[in-house]
Amino acid sequence: MFTGCGTAMVTPFRRDQRLDEETLRRLVRRQIEAGINFLVPCGTTGESPTLSRDEHLRVVAITLEEAGGKVPVLAGAGGYNTAEVIELARELEAMGVDGILSVTPYYNKPTQEGLYQHYKAIAAAVRLPIIVYSVQGRTGVNVEPATLKRLSEIDNITGVKEASGNISQMSAILNLVPEKFTVLSGDDAITLPLMALGGKGII
Repeated sequence: MFTGCGTAMVTPFRRDQRLDEETLRRLVRRQIEAGINFLVPCGTTGESPTLSRDEHLRVVAITLEEAGGKVPVLAGAGGYNTAEVIELARELEAMGVDGILSVTPYYNKPTQEGLYQHYKAIAAAVRLPIIVYSVQGRTGVNVEPATLKRLSEIDNITGVKEASGNISQMSAILNLVPEKFTVLSGDDAITLPLMALGGKGII
């Protein structure tokens, strides 16, 4: 479902700092008309750490309305508080999103076992496909290939947005995970080499 090119949507705001709903609707329509494969609202590009819960849910609701089933919607739900991530993921599931993109806990640098247990708990709480988002340069924590292999054994953890910038690590991941596990690039510049190794697209 989440292969090809998915747009990490920005979240537009008005000068008074309120969500610019009309501009967001135009952005979603533009992406769909241009042939995007799926949409990613409220990822970190969409400033998810600074959105209120109401803003987060409203952005996703508008994206779903405008997408109208034409393309899948992979909504962001990540962070370092596992219980809060689960609560948000459940709300997004009830809204009808097609999957969850979940960035690793940031700042507190969990162990690999901690990362595994974090994602395992999220996966147990929802039925949606979950894409792990690994971006060490921004979060301070790396999801190592062996950990992704373990996570790939959980039915609804179906892929990773890999933004480590480390081609050797990407190659190791692709050699360890099953073919059905989707490895996506998180950086434009490394998309081509990742695709050559067997990656399935980019966010």
